[in-house]
Amino acid sequence: MPTYILGRPSRRLPELTDEVRRGAPLRITEYGEEILHRPCRPVTEYGAARWSGLIDDMFTTMWIAEGCGLAANQVDVDAQLFVYDLTDEYGDRHVGHAFNPRIETATALVGTQAGTEGCLSVPGANAALDRPARATLHAYDVEGRPFTIESSGYFARCLIHETQHLAGTVYVDHLSPGPRTQTLATSTTNRNTVLAQRATRQTLLDKNR
Repeated sequence: MPTYILGRPSRRLPELTDEVRRGAPLRITEYGEEILHRPCRPVTEYGAARWSGLIDDMFTTMWIAEGCGLAANQVDVDAQLFVYDLTDEYGDRHVGHAFNPRIETATALVGTQAGTEGCLSVPGANAALDRPARATLHAYDVEGRPFTIESSGYFARCLIHETQHLAGTVYVDHLSPGPRTQTLATSTTNRNTVLAQRATRQTLLDKNR
């Protein structure tokens, strides 16, 4: 399966990347916590010495929670940063991080995609949500170098979702009142089961480091 790191072709990666093996799990914030509902601060200082530890921890946390993306405010950090690791519907794996992301979509030109969406901060629930079919991400890497990624389908959905997290918007905020209430209620019902599954994944990771 082709692998892309920050949009560039790369060698195939193992499931447990170096970042996952190095990092420590962090608590995932949940819907209703203040940090998820306001814009995060732009990053003005870059460098691996400052950020690589957090990036590793976020990849570890995301792996344990079986997510495809994780924003900094989901681990209680007020910074415009997210990480991602997913395999799209074409079998391509996309891995990377993004500082100060900006998304461009042209729904009138490329249309929308139907799909179901979930969120690690709304554990154990998902809901139908249309998204733009394509998206262009403009962001910076850990050293402050700009990059651009063109995406479509599931990958575009993930990049849009995580970028909106950093603006203070969770996917359920797009739902009408009835579906939003039902989705949050489902999360409340399933939350303990999901947290138990995450604990099991953490134990598995600890055994395989």
